[in-house]
Amino acid sequence: AVEPTLGSPALVTKPSRELPPPRYWRASLLLAPDAAPALLGTTGEPQVYWRIAPDAGALTARDAPQLASRIASLENGPELTRLRAPAVVGPSAVVATGLDEIVAAHRSMRSAIAPVVTVAALGIGAVAAVVLVMAGSLLAVRRQAELALLRSRGGSLRAIGGRLLAETAVIAVPATAVGLLLAVLTVPEARLLPAVAAAGCAGLLACAALPVRAVVRHRRPRPHGGREDLVRARPSRRRTIAELTLLALAIGAVLALRRRGTGGSAGSGAVDDVDYLVSSAPILVGLIAALVLVRLYPLPLRFAGRPAGRLRGAVGFLSLARAGRASSSGALPLLALLIALTTAAFGGSVLAGIDGARERAAVLATGADARISVVGSSPVLPDGLAAAVRGGAGVGEVTAIRVEYGVPLPSDAKGFRTALGVTMIGVEPKAYARLARQTGLGEFPADALKSVGGGGVRDGGSDAGRVLPAIASPAVAERLGDQPRDIQSAAGDFKVRVAEIRANTPGAPGGDYLLVNAADLTQRAPTTLLVTGGGLDGDALRRAVADFGAESGDELTVKLRSDERKAFVNTPMQEGAERIYAAAIAAGAGYALLALLLSLSQTAPERLTLLARLRTMGLTRRQGRQLLGLEVLPQALLAAVGGAFVGWATIVLLAPGVDLVRLALTATSDVTLDGAPLRADPWSLVLPAVGVLALAAAVSVVQAWWAGRQGSINELRAGDSR
Repeated sequence: AVEPTLGSPALVTKPSRELPPPRYWRASLLLAPDAAPALLGTTGEPQVYWRIAPDAGALTARDAPQLASRIASLENGPELTRLRAPAVVGPSAVVATGLDEIVAAHRSMRSAIAPVVTVAALGIGAVAAVVLVMAGSLLAVRRQAELALLRSRGGSLRAIGGRLLAETAVIAVPATAVGLLLAVLTVPEARLLPAVAAAGCAGLLACAALPVRAVVRHRRPRPHGGREDLVRARPSRRRTIAELTLLALAIGAVLALRRRGTGGSAGSGAVDDVDYLVSSAPILVGLIAALVLVRLYPLPLRFAGRPAGRLRGAVGFLSLARAGRASSSGALPLLALLIALTTAAFGGSVLAGIDGARERAAVLATGADARISVVGSSPVLPDGLAAAVRGGAGVGEVTAIRVEYGVPLPSDAKGFRTALGVTMIGVEPKAYARLARQTGLGEFPADALKSVGGGGVRDGGSDAGRVLPAIASPAVAERLGDQPRDIQSAAGDFKVRVAEIRANTPGAPGGDYLLVNAADLTQRAPTTLLVTGGGLDGDALRRAVADFGAESGDELTVKLRSDERKAFVNTPMQEGAERIYAAAIAAGAGYALLALLLSLSQTAPERLTLLARLRTMGLTRRQGRQLLGLEVLPQALLAAVGGAFVGWATIVLLAPGVDLVRLALTATSDVTLDGAPLRADPWSLVLPAVGVLALAAAVSVVQAWWAGRQGSINELRAGDSR
């Protein structure tokens, strides 16, 4: 398998100054192990080779640094010195391998992907931490009367905190152990130490949330019945200082990410050199936005409360009053929702950006949805092919162009001439301008290639005096300058002046080109067809082109954009990164759901009691549903609109520092993208926000239905829900 000459010999030319150079036959054969050493005693010059295949199944990402070091030592280091010992191989030993390039490409891709993936991991971790703190806060509020009674009867903070810690640990520690076991069983190849550390942090936070919340809340005597309305709350100086500190961290993280991207802090490009402050920029932006929205949230409630009080119905005023009397600790649900929505928007935009970059690369590989050309020394398409293709299924528009490769450029001011030449393309301006606009490759006005006349096949004479307007790539435009320059090609001799400069064009995407009007060429026969169509049937197009080629005797090739798109397959690392972001979106949605349910369940008993009391005063069931729905609407609307806006703002702020090329394409890809910047995906912004509103409305409807089903007697007997 590794010796191509084992099946058939090959005639090889030996490098030499002799003319003609000597040639010899190279062949391979199999010998018995005890017969091979006999070759060393022959009169020839035998050379000994060892071909060693690495065991790739045992390699992991953790082995890459050590493997790179050992390969370097074997190629030019201490290991090579040992091989050159007389007792081993000899002084002429040489080690050659391509494994070092593979390891280097792997480490380079990992160093580019790891910081971007860290953003998703930190986002999910932050949302999980907030939800755990919310759960502890909910339990502390539910047990507020009990803890206040213990505190009033002489209970110390240490005793109360220790008791709550023990009660929480009974549930949290086994749950942490089960979660760690499930994680290890789900991903058995992962490292154990990070998993234990993550599970330990989650368990510690779950155990400490309730005791810390209770101790902080009851460290001083609190008056019974005191209100903690969100509207009347006044942030303390400590909270203001903490918020300003977080704001400074967020600004620093955003500036650092925009300046140096998601790479390591030291710029060394090391695999594990991840700047966690930079990667936490989306979380910090969401945190600052949540704090700002919590401060601004009471203002619209105050402004809307007075007009609502003048309305005839009481439902609107009561709902606004109830929303304003929400606890000042309502920042936690909003914080969880904003971070979850921001992470979902960021993750969805990353996945959409990867798909968009691959679509862009596929377009650069073909220039259109399909590219048809002829193979041979005279690459001119047969007559009638364009009409045959235009009648195919799903074909929208067919653009015929003339492509000529290797057209030499004139010498520059220093007398140097481009040896390889450039690609000259002759087009029909209007049709080609539409194609460029559809593909997004070098859109230009059709008037830029206005015909100067004098084209067509000529018998004798010269066209060298005509000056054709042209569109050129930046490198060609720099070479030609702004003066008319002579061009000699198979399509005719003429002068060109650069009228427009575009980086790409459908006829020669990704390369240097010169674009002129085909009507001004002496030879204008098309050589390539560029086909567009939303529902293009590739198989039918290939069959039609093959049948036409069989009739005309020409060898025609068809290159489809869809096939090029399928060629951009994921490496295991890229696939893992996409799975992490997909999991981040799903986990963000789940944590947002949990945060919303915890927030609504915290006030559920009080809301049900209020609804029962209002029904005794004549409130109908329909008005009860409206009251519950309008009560949760301000917070849900704030979370949804704020989450969408914060997600969009986060992507806009961080987009200059995030490049998705390494997530979309491999290092060995034939297509080169200048960059794949992060862009906001509308669906990733709108769908989670709409989901929050729909979920809040559904919960309020269920609560109203349950309250009506249970009746009002039980709630009225229960007394004050506090």
